[in-house]
Amino acid sequence: MDSYEDEKGNGGGKVSSGLPAPRRARQPEGARPDGRRGGEPSAGLDVRRSGDGVGAESAPARTEGLPGQREASKAPVSAVPGSLAPSARPDAPGPPGRPVDSAAPAASATTGGMAGLSLPYQVAAAVALALIAALACVHLAMVFLHVAPSNTVTKQHGEVVDGWVYPEFEQNWKLFAPNPLQQNIAVQARAQYTARDGSRRTSEWIDLSAQDGRHIRHNLLPSHLQQNQLRRAWDFYAGSHNSENEPDGLRGRLSEGYMRRIVMLRLDRYDFGGPVERVQLRASTRAIKAPDWSDEKTDTRPAHRELPWWTVTAADLPGGVGDDRTEAAR
Repeated sequence: MDSYEDEKGNGGGKVSSGLPAPRRARQPEGARPDGRRGGEPSAGLDVRRSGDGVGAESAPARTEGLPGQREASKAPVSAVPGSLAPSARPDAPGPPGRPVDSAAPAASATTGGMAGLSLPYQVAAAVALALIAALACVHLAMVFLHVAPSNTVTKQHGEVVDGWVYPEFEQNWKLFAPNPLQQNIAVQARAQYTARDGSRRTSEWIDLSAQDGRHIRHNLLPSHLQQNQLRRAWDFYAGSHNSENEPDGLRGRLSEGYMRRIVMLRLDRYDFGGPVERVQLRASTRAIKAPDWSDEKTDTRPAHRELPWWTVTAADLPGGVGDDRTEAAR
């Protein structure tokens, strides 16, 4: 808008097309341009320009300047834009009585893990971890060689691998086979012994599988031997003999000796009244009945397989060749 200025000023009587100049506030008589009266100290803000902004410092004296200045002087220093509080300034000193140490946070940090242990414990922990790692590597290598196809290592060190794996770490994939086991096999044994009167007698059939079943049933942590020793031994024998009970090479003869040792270990708890001279085994196999929803027809009648008599030797006894409870040992 157009305005006229006083004729006494510059450009009197001329039309000005710009905005009017801001009117300066009238200062009280004797007041200085910074709002202080002559001869009075000021506790207001002493604003100074610096290279990186505007800094502000306050003095504890009383301010009696303009009303606006009184309010500004009462406000905290940190409320003034662009100002730095004394505690936030880089060159501000710390609290009285507390030395400034830039390395204090790093020194006070808690050290965890093995680094927090003393040197002897660190050495012991490192040795234990190394032994555990080495044992894990050896175990994985043994299991890999056991399940891997026949190779040069297993041909030369097969006994070492089997000794590590059996019986605790035996690998059996029959659970995932197309035709998993669907039969219950009961292995029974009887003994021929010499009575105290010199006569030769034969005991009744003893169900060895039922003994394992009684130990496993209602047992949360059954023994691995009770679960698999007899069952795997019979499977070993059946897989290395033909239908006429003839052994298939060295593997078949080893399975016979293995079965005799297991049978004599089980019969050792019985008192027959004389030394056992021969033992005989038979297996009763019964197929598991198909579920009701299946149309499969299953013959659940038991099938028996009776083996010939085996002569017991001293090596078959639980005490080995030092046991004199057989005629062969004497």
